[in-house]
Amino acid sequence: MLVVEPVIVPRAQHPISRRDIDPDALRVLHRLNEHKHTAYLVGGSVRDLILGRRPKDFDIGTSAHPYQIKKIFRNCWIIGRRFRLAHIKFGQKTIEVATFRKNVPDPLPGEPPPAAEDAVVVATSAPEHAAAGAPGMTEGIIHRDNTFGTTEEDAFRRDFTVNALFYDVSTFTVIDYVGGLQDLERRLIRSIGDPNVRFVEDPVRMLRAAVLAARLDFEMDEFVLDAIERHRGLIQQASAPRLMEEYFKILRSGYAEASFRALHAVGLLELITPELEDPCDALWESLATLDTWRRQFPAVPAELTNALLLGALVVPLGTLNKRRPPLPDGERDDRLTFGMLPFPRKDIERLRHLLLMLPKLNDPDLPPRLLRGLPGRPAFPDAVTWLEIFGTNPDVVERWKHAKHHRVAAKPGEDDTAPHPGTEDALGAPRRRRRRRGRRGRGGPA
Repeated sequence: MLVVEPVIVPRAQHPISRRDIDPDALRVLHRLNEHKHTAYLVGGSVRDLILGRRPKDFDIGTSAHPYQIKKIFRNCWIIGRRFRLAHIKFGQKTIEVATFRKNVPDPLPGEPPPAAEDAVVVATSAPEHAAAGAPGMTEGIIHRDNTFGTTEEDAFRRDFTVNALFYDVSTFTVIDYVGGLQDLERRLIRSIGDPNVRFVEDPVRMLRAAVLAARLDFEMDEFVLDAIERHRGLIQQASAPRLMEEYFKILRSGYAEASFRALHAVGLLELITPELEDPCDALWESLATLDTWRRQFPAVPAELTNALLLGALVVPLGTLNKRRPPLPDGERDDRLTFGMLPFPRKDIERLRHLLLMLPKLNDPDLPPRLLRGLPGRPAFPDAVTWLEIFGTNPDVVERWKHAKHHRVAAKPGEDDTAPHPGTEDALGAPRRRRRRRGRRGRGGPA
């Protein structure tokens, strides 16, 4: 195996400080080191810290195998079938820890498969593309995921050079095997290995290249652009649910407009969602408004639900009521037709309900009965957030946020019909107390 000497950058020559790293991630790193395992901060978090950006998560790579990690951390859960990952829970927060991996070829006919501890075979659909000679692939598509490896092997199996950097908390150094630091300086998205091979292995990498360049305001390497031009049609054979999740990530990122413009520029957007082949100005305005609101928060706010994200994408197009053709058995499919993306039915129904609620929330002459009842509807929180993002009347938003706050603050078991403090001001009219009916006795005193 070819051994590459890494570039190791000491603390005085890079901007990463432990103050900028999540304390629970630091705790995990130190604990793994104490148990004699190599453990580094990896990937996008190192990239963002060097660029002076706040990482959205702090992932860790380690030489420890998943069940060794589980023995060290009681708050650890092992997930995944294709490749086992350790999720270490700190309240609502999850630190993802992955064992270093490497690419290996599939076994020859008659050879035993790798041990279950080292690799998990993943079933794939019928061979779809061809890339002669690519290791670990069946006619191009990766048939089996990776076995555990070294730090160097893990770096070379990643997608882009700027995502293959490591931070060693024990020496405060940045480790670079693939030229990622140089590409950060050049503001360049470059593939690790031949992009013609890497994009055939996993077509979703084409989407990620364009989105990463848009999010960082970087340029894509000319070889990456050429490979996308050559292989972009393969994106239609990627997993539809996986592409749906990529769209959700884009919409949550705060860089949705730039990302979708980049996908449109390289010809991927129209292949995944033909409805966006010629995007209208209303779509770009909607995405820009969503981005402006999202960037107020250091992390994705809980109020930014899937229903709201879908609304930002499809409401400007007027396609919400377009349904799929009947199924072969004649049953109607109520999912929204939007290219190859399988929009979840529950999210579409939630979106429809919140849109139906908007005229009522904006009505200053709403009847008292509706004033009292709207905050109890499931779509009400989404509708208020929608008004906050896309509405034009801040007073209306504050009015209903006040009503939502008092409803949420009600104690469990409290009579929902009784007015909460401040409700009269929030909803514009006091609620009358409902008289409790006494139980009448059947007879007089004995």
